[in-house]
Order: sequence, then structure tokens, then C-alpha cells
Amino acid sequence: MGIEIAKYHHERYDGSGYNEGLKGDEIPLSARIMAIVDVYDALRSVRPYKRAFSHDETVYIITKESEGHFDPRILNLFSQIHMNFELIYDSSKNKK
Repeated sequence: MGIEIAKYHHERYDGSGYNEGLKGDEIPLSARIMAIVDVYDALRSVRPYKRAFSHDETVYIITKESEGHFDPRILNLFSQIHMNFELIYDSSKNKK
């Protein structure tokens, strides 16, 4: 599973991602899930080229501005449980 996640989490559901241009259910489920987790963490984190986005901004970007990027079924589930992401992110940030 770790290999699947590492290798395929940058694939996009519409086939426009990389490494292999997989699309839809060709992408392993573990990687489709990690794609949202990875983007959430990247948006919430400070980078040399950008500020950290708030939870609400991040949820908006993931749900409204990422057409084709994510599996719609997983995106729907994320929309229902996104507050858990905020709780986990904030609790892990406080432990650093």
C-alpha cells in the first residue's frame, strides 16, 4: 500500500496527473484517498512560495476549485468529514 501511495498519489482522477497518467478507478484507492490528504496538508502548510491557508479556504479550494483532480466519491466523503481533518491537523501542529 505504501508503494501505491508513493507512486500514484499525484495521479488525477481525470487522467491529467503523473507518473503514469492513470485515471478513474485505475488509480489505487489508497492513492486516491492520499491525494486529498496530501493537498490538504500542502495547502494548510507554509511553503517558501505561499502562505498557509485556513481550514475553510483549504476546503473551498479542494471542493470547488479542483475539478477533475479527485475521485468524486472520495471528495463527497471529504465534504462530509472535513472538520475531522481540521481537528487532526491542529492537534498534530500543537505537538511539534
